[in-house]
Amino acid sequence: MTLKQISVFLENKKGRLAEVTGLIAAEKINIRALSLADTTDFGVLRLIVNDPDKCFDVLKKNNFVAQQTDVIAVEVSDEPGGLQKILDVFNDNDVNIEYMYAFVEKKSDNAIVIFRIDQPDRAIEVLEKNKITVLSSEIINKL
Repeated sequence: MTLKQISVFLENKKGRLAEVTGLIAAEKINIRALSLADTTDFGVLRLIVNDPDKCFDVLKKNNFVAQQTDVIAVEVSDEPGGLQKILDVFNDNDVNIEYMYAFVEKKSDNAIVIFRIDQPDRAIEVLEKNKITVLSSEIINKL
């Protein structure tokens, strides 16, 4: 149950982020979650969208450097220590987290954390074994 994440490399210049979101909006692609990290010269925009293949194609056709990556969406109890429980499970099972970002889900009391894991299938197995909810792309798209 991995999700497709779109990563877009952007020059750190005025208007580049708006250009990406404008292209996506024009194609009626809905952004479910995003993260933007920057350096002096460029940024990496990570997106979870309702139609990743279409989003990827639109960006490539408009000369953006983009790639698709498999990530995992995990439901996390939105309370103190909720994230720590997940991190402990990963740590206890030697699962490496490359990066993560979160968003609050509107329909419940839980948050959702997106994890980039070096071994996603193993991570999903560990999470399910520990009764931690891993969300499918269908569920994320309905939020």
